[in-house]
Amino acid sequence: MDGVERRPEVVESIPLTVQRLRISFASGRTRPLKYRLEQLSGLERLLENCEGEICQAIRMDLGRSELETRIVETPILRREIAFARRRLRKWTRPERVRPPWLTQPSAARIYREPFGVVLIIGPWNYPLQLLLVPLVGALAAGNCAVVKPSELAPATSSFLAAMLPRYLDPECVQVLEGGLPESTALLAERFDYIFYTGNPRVGRIVMEAAAKHLTPVTLELGGKSPCIVDRSANLRSSARRIVWGKLMNAGQICVAPDYALVDETIQTGLLAQMAAAIKEFHGEDPRTSPDFARIVNQHHFRRLLRLIDSGQVFTGGEYCEDELYIAPTILINTPPGAPIMQEEIFGPILPVLSVKSVDEAIAFVNQREKPLAIYVFAEDARVRRQVIHGTSSGTVAVNYPCVHAGLPCLPFGGVGNSGMGAYHGRASFETFSHHKSVFLKASWPDPPVVYPPLSNLKERIVRRLM
Repeated sequence: MDGVERRPEVVESIPLTVQRLRISFASGRTRPLKYRLEQLSGLERLLENCEGEICQAIRMDLGRSELETRIVETPILRREIAFARRRLRKWTRPERVRPPWLTQPSAARIYREPFGVVLIIGPWNYPLQLLLVPLVGALAAGNCAVVKPSELAPATSSFLAAMLPRYLDPECVQVLEGGLPESTALLAERFDYIFYTGNPRVGRIVMEAAAKHLTPVTLELGGKSPCIVDRSANLRSSARRIVWGKLMNAGQICVAPDYALVDETIQTGLLAQMAAAIKEFHGEDPRTSPDFARIVNQHHFRRLLRLIDSGQVFTGGEYCEDELYIAPTILINTPPGAPIMQEEIFGPILPVLSVKSVDEAIAFVNQREKPLAIYVFAEDARVRRQVIHGTSSGTVAVNYPCVHAGLPCLPFGGVGNSGMGAYHGRASFETFSHHKSVFLKASWPDPPVVYPPLSNLKERIVRRLM
């Protein structure tokens, strides 16, 4: 699981690959609506024909069950493709806007045009969906693309390199495998747009490289997404949903609940319900559960073991290094300054901290970097409004974590340290489109009111017409 083999010939071929894509884009082949729809249909056929191979590759990379992949990864991509295909004709129409009276007779339009050659860099935790959902937007908008799978998911990377050229136009979409040397070489090239999903540290590197060419970027990062559990919450459903969101993919998901801020009056009851939910979902020994994934590699396994020492283990804590297994673990009595509270956990460990009120929870969240998501569990509508309006985050979800990340009807993205820009559904199309303003003015009449010499009378006329 250390990644794909480094190949110097790949690094050397990158400038030529980008140049070929530029030639393809300049030819205009990606612009017709029919072509774009054909490419989206190609992605659909890839899912239809190869879902078993996809599940097998992801299982090799992450130890994730086939059923979980069929529930939480491939359906999201299917929905995105179908959503875009049904609406693409409407999205690509010029948008009419009304100019002011002073400019009449005239017309104004906003055209969505492709940026050109874009770079999409994917992560390892959802190595198919988080690479190809942005590609849906890039293809729908009429771009050529280089897609870079994560080297930490080598089986999925190899599958994509072999199969994408069979279902998409290889003259306009190129898969480039590799690790740090290949990524570094890619970022040295001038792209027209860069879309990166990963962590804030690498996000800064991507943004710095993009700045050299003034290339616009979307950064889908992560952060510590908190759960705020109010005393009005339904304890059983809140516990089950928090545990479900936390343990998907063994917690290796950017929108997983990272820690819980629980009203002190219900903490004991919630902890008991969460422990019961873990047993309900994964049995007495989650190590034998077919639905519990493994940690991606030794580096992250050892990092997570160090974080467990940040608090007192309420349940879990077991591990097996040979299997890269860490049990679902809940921590209590964790100091706010502990190591586990300073970095995104990205694993099956959940610190639970008690608070006296929702106001204290909001203050706790606002003292830290802006998260990708905030989850509020409350039956009290006033508490929900307090969290929604009193915090800043990419998303607020009420009474259910993670689901929002798979809905094409909602833009998905972060703010501040958790990212910039958004995608999914129409937002993906807009992200990969330049909004070109077009103004059309008749050559007659041509009143002299704005031409020199200027006068107080002309000023009054202009002010009235504006």
